[in-house]
Amino acid sequence: MRLLVVGATGSIGRHAVTAGLTAGHEIRALVRDRTRAEKMLPAEANLVVGDGTDPSTLAAAVDGIDAVVFTHGSHGAPGEAERVDYGVVRNVLDAVGARPVRIAVMTAIGVTVHDGAFNRSSGVHDWKRRAERLVRAGGNAYTIVRPSWFDYNEPDQRRMVFLQGDTRRAGSPADGAIARDQIARVLVASLTSPGAERKTLELVAETGPDQDDLEPLFDALKADPEGGWDGVLDPDTLPLDNEPAAVMAEIRAASQRH
Repeated sequence: MRLLVVGATGSIGRHAVTAGLTAGHEIRALVRDRTRAEKMLPAEANLVVGDGTDPSTLAAAVDGIDAVVFTHGSHGAPGEAERVDYGVVRNVLDAVGARPVRIAVMTAIGVTVHDGAFNRSSGVHDWKRRAERLVRAGGNAYTIVRPSWFDYNEPDQRRMVFLQGDTRRAGSPADGAIARDQIARVLVASLTSPGAERKTLELVAETGPDQDDLEPLFDALKADPEGGWDGVLDPDTLPLDNEPAAVMAEIRAASQRH
């Protein structure tokens, strides 16, 4: 595959670039600063300068790609979640247009927690969830991965567990932990996994070794409803009737592309 990694110089994106190269994909890394990226990423990665928040810079990044992995994320500053967590997904998919691509998106465990203090102050969960809805509505094959807390796992805590329904809602490492390289591995592996298509999962690690084969984990998941905009077991904490009109218009437009 010709694979575009969005957020390529981030802490997960760097692993996704490596995982993609290891899997034999041609990697195109979307970066804002070429000099900085050259110091951080393998020489085999093709760097394309652009900014996911600026649609005018994305044509070269998406030209001819077969798949895209989104590993970007905001830090919760005012207004940042809409512009980054949601806006980058919208802008890249708009740039791709009607041409089919395989999509893997990283959001977060607890993304359906609407009334928690973190979401009330930042809106991050809601905007990540809206980005998920854009992806589901768009008609492309996709996998949505909601990792638990990065790198809080113990050295022997490498056995990956795929969950659904977003039931771990403490908003702390009590929800689970996962290594960054494992997040990247799952995202990249999903692109070529028949069992991963139209699946939404929460990713945690338990005590035990890394699995060699992820296909049984993907196969065991329930698929999201065809034509639906939410994960198959997600709680209805962000009703469509209450959503901003502009967001609904963009999601409906996405649903008419294919």
